[in-house]
Amino acid sequence: MAIQYDAGNRTITLQTRETTYQMQISGTGHVLHLYYGRRIDGACLDYPLVLTDCGFSPNSYENRLRREVSPDILPLEYSAAASGDYRVSALECVSDAGVVGADLRYVRHEITGGKYRLPGLPAAFADREDAQTLSLALADAVTGLEVELLYGVFEAADMITRAAIFRNRGDAAIRLDRAASLCLDIPFGGEWDLLHFHGRHCMERMPERTRLMHGIQTVGSRRGASSHHHNPFVVLMASDAGETSGTCIGVMPVYSGNHRTDVELDQANAVRVVSGIGGDLFGWRLEPGERFVAPEVILCHTDAGLESLTHHYHNFLNRHLIRSPWKDRRRPLLINSWESMTCDFDADRVLKFAAEAAKLGVGMVVLDDGWFGARDDDNAGLGDWFANEGKLPGGLKPLSDAIHAMGMKFGLWIEPEMVNEDSDLYRAHPDWALTVPGRKPAMGRNQLVLDMGNRVVVEHLYGVFSALIRDNGIDYIKWDMNRNIADTWSAALPPHRQTEVSHRYMLGVYELMDRLTGEFPEVLFENCAGGGGRFDAGMLYYTPQIWCSDDSDAIERLTIQMGTAVGYPVGAMGAHVSACPNQQTGRTAPFGTRAIVAMSGTFGYELDPARLSDAEKRQMRVLAERYDRFYDLIRRGSYYRLTGIAQAEDHVAWAFVGEGGRQALVNLVVTRTHANTHGIHFRLRGLNPGARYRLAEMVLEGCEQPDGAYLCGQEMTGRVFTGASLMYAGFTLRPMRGDYPGVQLLFEQADAEER
Repeated sequence: MAIQYDAGNRTITLQTRETTYQMQISGTGHVLHLYYGRRIDGACLDYPLVLTDCGFSPNSYENRLRREVSPDILPLEYSAAASGDYRVSALECVSDAGVVGADLRYVRHEITGGKYRLPGLPAAFADREDAQTLSLALADAVTGLEVELLYGVFEAADMITRAAIFRNRGDAAIRLDRAASLCLDIPFGGEWDLLHFHGRHCMERMPERTRLMHGIQTVGSRRGASSHHHNPFVVLMASDAGETSGTCIGVMPVYSGNHRTDVELDQANAVRVVSGIGGDLFGWRLEPGERFVAPEVILCHTDAGLESLTHHYHNFLNRHLIRSPWKDRRRPLLINSWESMTCDFDADRVLKFAAEAAKLGVGMVVLDDGWFGARDDDNAGLGDWFANEGKLPGGLKPLSDAIHAMGMKFGLWIEPEMVNEDSDLYRAHPDWALTVPGRKPAMGRNQLVLDMGNRVVVEHLYGVFSALIRDNGIDYIKWDMNRNIADTWSAALPPHRQTEVSHRYMLGVYELMDRLTGEFPEVLFENCAGGGGRFDAGMLYYTPQIWCSDDSDAIERLTIQMGTAVGYPVGAMGAHVSACPNQQTGRTAPFGTRAIVAMSGTFGYELDPARLSDAEKRQMRVLAERYDRFYDLIRRGSYYRLTGIAQAEDHVAWAFVGEGGRQALVNLVVTRTHANTHGIHFRLRGLNPGARYRLAEMVLEGCEQPDGAYLCGQEMTGRVFTGASLMYAGFTLRPMRGDYPGVQLLFEQADAEER
């Protein structure tokens, strides 16, 4: 059994393949967290918990004469403010009767087969035999607030999910000011680091590892979105942990709005992690009999380093979170119109664009912004989702039919959550936008945010976009969101519920996504929020891929994609080859190097094929064939960082290794070249040490050599190596010259006659 209850010592134990998570119901009804770590069978783990008197830490009334059992020093399974626990709280609340905080005590627990569900929210799923659920209820006797803690235990996947449901069983209304989904106490010291992923628009998910200090370190967003700036995913790492060894604990909220994760190192050198919905701009009113469902958090522990944590999350999200049928289908090689045409096009130009793309092996054409309403720039038209017939005579259907006749699929860009003041929709329904009465709203990209918490708005958008997809043969939707929320005021809510706007907004977005993706499962949906502003597990529940960043520069994408891939699958990362000089950075990189980087994602193009040289067009045809050959290895293989995320390297290398170590595709890009330099050395991982591997293919991109000199070891193609030698002794390339050269090497297990 993955979940076990021992009535004798009142412990509840969650077992996965490699880990144990244990809690205990104390004599006072507090639920204590005892352990989360490497698997231990058949043990009650309360004995290491030796408590001592800690000054200025008050005790619960029952223990007023025993001063070593204060809530302030106990490892609690779920913490509440104003209870004698002064550390960061998972629950902050106040009742209409004026009672602040809660004293949460055990009420009951239940163990059931299968995985719990969260109404209206994205959450991991499982067949009944793949998971078990623990429901653990705590309650405050004075206010009647009950907190149901939910645990989904995926034994084979080595993962635990956490969520919480809050019910008001009292007589007075209660306002939740913080309602976290996860509280995790690590009671026994140690040296810890925090790995988080910060950034900005066009430079998202930059990994940063910092030592835990005494106090509270917070990662969060108040922008109404998970944000470009602070991704919800964080990792607690032992100070000696690295890529292939050491303890790592991953915390990944399944939520796309305001979020907050606090990590506190306290006076006793214990660590507390509290994670869930953002608290700064959040307040939720619970009338008697009402409930509030908090988002899910995915929890993972490994003693085998960051690489193991990455593999756990990739496998889990692919199998138990991403629902789209497209997660297992071969996705078409697409080309997007934005960087080549912006809003300046007509039907003839789009058809010429499509015809050129078809000759080069492209399988889908995506028409980006500018096809609707009075949309010639980003100052008008948002909200008017009907074709601009001045650009597209007859609307979208003739264009869609013509592109389908070329043997390609047709995709479309939309931005459902936004509206321009200069639009028919806003003129008809100004109250549908989030604006504060009497105050001029903050404007981003000269647009406003629609009130997605208003069901009338969601119904309108559902009607518009379901008809748009159905009537025009749309095969792909790029769902964008190009500004964050500032004026969080809804005309549809009374004053005492205005602190609910941000979360209600996300619930409305999720509802619209759920309805459209459910009605059109054959359509490939890609999420986007100014690039990677909502790259999170919540969005992956609805869309199998997310545009990774608006920065398409291949060299900057190396860091963006590597940071993203620490927790999120490679197949979820939207990545394209764009024109050079790059639109965002002005940098020029070799065409093939740009392709190597983009292949480690969904792979597509952001350029005008008519402007390419004949050599580049030939290369596009070759790349289409290479993409097709490597597709399964990249999407289904295990991902390995051959250069660490924190190393200052002159090159970046990564690999995809197929099941059983049968194949390995190594990708390497030189980011800085030097005169009089040495070779480039790397060690593979994930191979079978006893197997023999042939270097089946070596493709160099942008590598300049004088006088036809030795080209970086190309003569090694066909040579056979042992798996052990490639992993432990490694492989060396000669220095590569030029600006940003790259290489792909394919190793395959050798046939019997080659052994």
